[in-house]
Amino acid sequence: MQVLVMYYSRTGNTRKLAEAVAKGVREVEGVTCVLRPASEVTKDDFLSSDGIIAGSPVYYGTMAAELKAVFDKFVGLRNRMEDKVGAAFATSGHHSGGKETTLISIIQAMLINGMIVVGDPLDAGGHYGVACAGAPDERTRRDAAKLGRRVALLAKKLRA
Repeated sequence: MQVLVMYYSRTGNTRKLAEAVAKGVREVEGVTCVLRPASEVTKDDFLSSDGIIAGSPVYYGTMAAELKAVFDKFVGLRNRMEDKVGAAFATSGHHSGGKETTLISIIQAMLINGMIVVGDPLDAGGHYGVACAGAPDERTRRDAAKLGRRVALLAKKLRA
């Protein structure tokens, strides 16, 4: 049982949020977390993962090209991605800077791959995914861990 947390980060803020998401995945017994920057994601990471949580900074209201390149690179695996659990997280440089549209762009790629997409749990906001402006604060890190835990638990239930 494996969950991939993949991200692109230019300033380090998205990486910090990814690390918090990964912490939540690792809290679930029997689930391995693979944490990778987008540039290091392999075909095996995609195929071996029961869940994928993807994160990006906001670039023109959408995911960074570096993260989208991963989805583009593995488009041929689409028929093997069906029913894997997916979720998204995002960071921005401004408090009103397009985080929700960025989350939706990641979610769209996951839906096109036939994945089962979840947002953050209700006790973490209950929206499209976890997001913050700038570096994640303690509350955002807790919410990110909740998202990671949610995906890992759901992937585990679906596989049982």
